Amino acid sequence: MHIDIVPNRNSAPAILLRESYRQGGKVRKRTLANLSCLPGDIVQGLKVLLKGGTAIPPEQEALTVERSLPHGHVAAALGTLRATGLDRALGPAGNRCRDLVIAMIVARLTDPGSKLGTARALDPETATSSLGSVLGLGAVDETDLYAALDWLLERQPAVEKALAKKHLQDGTLVLYDVSSSYFEGRKCPLAQRGTSRDDKKGSLQIVYGLLCAPDGCPVAVEVFEGNVGDPGTVAEQVVKLKQRFGLSRVVLVGDRGMITETRITEDLKPTGLDWVTALRAPAIRGLMDEGALQMSLFDDRDMAAVTSPAFSGERLIVCRDPLLAEERARTREDLLRATERDLEKVRKAVTRQRAPLRGAAAIGLKVGAVLKAHKMGKHFEIEITDTTLTVRRKTEAIAREARLDGFYVIRTSVPEETLDDPGTVRAYKSLAQVERAFRTLKSLDLRVRPIYHTGWHWLETRVRAHVFLCMLAYYVEWHMRQRLAPMLYHDTDPTGAETARDSIVAPAVPSPSAQAKVQTGLSDVGTPVTSFRSLMADLATVARNTVSTPLAPEHRFTITTRPTPIQRQAFDLLGVSPDRTQ
Repeated sequence: MHIDIVPNRNSAPAILLRESYRQGGKVRKRTLANLSCLPGDIVQGLKVLLKGGTAIPPEQEALTVERSLPHGHVAAALGTLRATGLDRALGPAGNRCRDLVIAMIVARLTDPGSKLGTARALDPETATSSLGSVLGLGAVDETDLYAALDWLLERQPAVEKALAKKHLQDGTLVLYDVSSSYFEGRKCPLAQRGTSRDDKKGSLQIVYGLLCAPDGCPVAVEVFEGNVGDPGTVAEQVVKLKQRFGLSRVVLVGDRGMITETRITEDLKPTGLDWVTALRAPAIRGLMDEGALQMSLFDDRDMAAVTSPAFSGERLIVCRDPLLAEERARTREDLLRATERDLEKVRKAVTRQRAPLRGAAAIGLKVGAVLKAHKMGKHFEIEITDTTLTVRRKTEAIAREARLDGFYVIRTSVPEETLDDPGTVRAYKSLAQVERAFRTLKSLDLRVRPIYHTGWHWLETRVRAHVFLCMLAYYVEWHMRQRLAPMLYHDTDPTGAETARDSIVAPAVPSPSAQAKVQTGLSDVGTPVTSFRSLMADLATVARNTVSTPLAPEHRFTITTRPTPIQRQAFDLLGVSPDRTQ
């Protein structure tokens, strides 16, 4: 039996239930019933039944969504990780530790948290995203993740070597800077008290140094004890560049507090590495005293090359930024006035009639606290007796320091024919990209800090692996930001940004296209622009649904929700399909 729909010229088509039979060697049809009066859904159900299907009762849904998990942000991060080849650098497929490391890298980008929290988010029973199911991880607990961290640490030299081969080559610039993160707990031998960059004075911390390619792409990271000074980390990087990465000629770019005279003499020169760094204030003052740096050089320009016997065989590029000079002068004056204001409070306590502050030691403690708070003691002449306090500014010393306002001197061993003066200044300023990396590592994006001693994180090896894992997550994020730049508040026109300022010495300014993004909130093609974190939150609304049907209850399949136009644009820029993530 079957259903035929017979058109009528002037009325609705006839819907007939018919059967076929043979008569005299010919196939004929006979009408069993006229179904034209039945509703269309009943007719469709009869068609299914006649074809051998199963009809679903009206009160029962045809499809049931058994589980719906956020998926789009996972697809974006995991797809970018695979597109960069990081999964292959970690090792061959089929290794569970490798898959768990990939999961932890992606989890750092989508929902950074503790290892226990990550394990719960990956486990099928408590999953908060599609990450665990996409990678086929099955049941996961924190012990699995710590074992994967141990595996990752063993792979770190090989992974960093693969990244260096991809992003570094002989003769290139290598950016290097150091930061620190505070540590909760006292068991880890790496956790020591040192100069805090997190405004956590007195807390234990670790120090880590980050090597980046000239464009800011992270390549390697090294963890040190928390009391190691910046210069003390340089030797390890030289060994890494020369021996592990096999680079014979690179230019190490580091700030003035790291690439010191001692490090140049003991670490860089003996190995044949070049450098770009800057001079400290006392060295700049020495140039001015010996006449190498003359104010007349900057009557009509902001950059000049000078020479000095103290830096034989090196190039010195002196830069003067008027805006920086104004800012430093304003900051100094504000601190001087704040110091005088607080010292005046101490003086009034000494001279008051009722219960005056007495004793040189007691007065000295109060004065010392003020000077420590504002760090302006070098600019004041202070006389203390048991009953008096006298404060005067050192006007000559202040004027001598003010002469250096806005000046900075770039120091390099690279010949001018290889890297000209503007290129040298630009190389030093590119350290800002490493500082941006540290901000990303520490902030809400990846949360490398704080590091807790719970969950076996107090082991030195686990701390090193944790920092390396965060660096790999930033590696993926860096590539995502590059590809998604048209949708973000990123400047996609470096040439326009360069020509927008008069000189490389002047502060960086956005290109006209970047300024237009900020003013209009729209990209070049008219779509809304957003931040990276907001875009990831938007992509997370693309869900991966596990669906079943009563027609075949033993079979389940997945359906991904249809992306919005903005989400589709992001996936297209990343070269990722949310439907194909296996």
